[in-house]
Formats: sequence, structure tokens, C-alpha cells
Amino acid sequence: MLLDDILAAIPFGILLAFTIGPVFFVLLETSATKGFASAVIFDLGVVLADIIFIFLAFFSTNKLLEKIKDDPNFLVFGGVLLIVYGLISFIKTSKSFRSIVRDYQKVKIKKGYWKLFVKGFLLNFINIGVLLGWLGFIVIGTSITSSENGVLVFISTMIITYFITDLVKIAAAKRLRNRLTPKRIFKTKKIVALVILGFGILLLSQGLFPELFEEGKEQIQKVQSY
Repeated sequence: MLLDDILAAIPFGILLAFTIGPVFFVLLETSATKGFASAVIFDLGVVLADIIFIFLAFFSTNKLLEKIKDDPNFLVFGGVLLIVYGLISFIKTSKSFRSIVRDYQKVKIKKGYWKLFVKGFLLNFINIGVLLGWLGFIVIGTSITSSENGVLVFISTMIITYFITDLVKIAAAKRLRNRLTPKRIFKTKKIVALVILGFGILLLSQGLFPELFEEGKEQIQKVQSY
């Protein structure tokens, strides 16, 4: 039964690793431009934020989680943070082409591992949707597991699978390193900043106009039902 719970969690861990979000793009960009070790450190920060969210989902009351889910102010707050982060990243990148060329030409580039770890943690932690996502996975784990600590085994397996899959993604992106000229690195960083900005605008819009998003979901469900 324990093995069944582990096998049930693996597909969800892989799915989580390929969820398209700001962390997904920044992870690939970090691997391609700064190397395998830097991307792993960044990803460890992301995983730490996930673990904190899991604890919050486990030990918080259902009323608190429902309040977060139903209060659009949390979406507005998260959206504003992502927009500010994206704008700052875009502006800094636009002014840093010379430093990109300089770093590219250096034999040894300063990694800044601690900053990468904090960056990964904060980028994941400011997205309140991650907490709601883990709450959903806990509910799924409760319904499909059968061992004594089935939910804990399910979530732990998801995290491990998620991290291993990320290592594969990092290694694949690392192979692009030799093909990235300073100009391409510059463009990649700007695209990543714009992607983060886009997710922030989407989150902010969802918080400001929740009715429109609910109507959109209903329309999609109607189309899928035909």
C-alpha cells in the first residue's frame, strides 16, 4: 500500500515540475546563463518555500485557507509584488548589457549562491496560489492514499519527484550555455522579466476583476461539456 501511494504521487510531482509559471522560466534562465550549481541553489530556495506552504496547508485551519481563497486582496498583493519584481528585473537588465558582456568574458563568474537561494524562495513564496495548490494536492492525497501516513508519503514523494525532474530540466538548459552569446543572454533575461511581469498582471487582474475570471471559467466549462 505504501508503494501504491508513492507510485500515485510520482505523476503529480512531474506535472508540478512542468507547471508554467515565473519560477519555471527563471529556473531555466538561471541554468542556461549561470550554470548547473547556481540553478540548483535557486531551486532549493523554491523547494523551501514549497515546504513552508505545505506546513501552512497542513496546520492552518480550513477557515483561514478559505479566507485566502475568497479574498481577492491577496491576489492583488501577490500581483503587485510580481509586477514590481518584473519591472525592476527588466530595467536592471536594460542597463546591464555591458556587465553581461564582462561577466561572459570572465573565466570565473561570481555565483552569488545566497542571493540565488533567497531569490528562488521569495519568487515562489510571494505567489499565494502556490499555497492553494498545495492545499489541493493534500486533498487529492487524502482521497487516493491508503497507508497509515499516506498523505505525508504522497506529498513527500511529490516534492522529491519535483526536485529530481527539475534537475533534469536544469541539465538540459545547461547544454544551451555554449550557444548563448552575450546578446542572447541579454534577450533571455529581458524575456524572463517580461514573463514575470505578465504573470503579475494576470494575478492582479484576477484580484481586481474576480467576476470576469469566474465567468470565463464557466464559459470554458460549458464549451468542454459539449
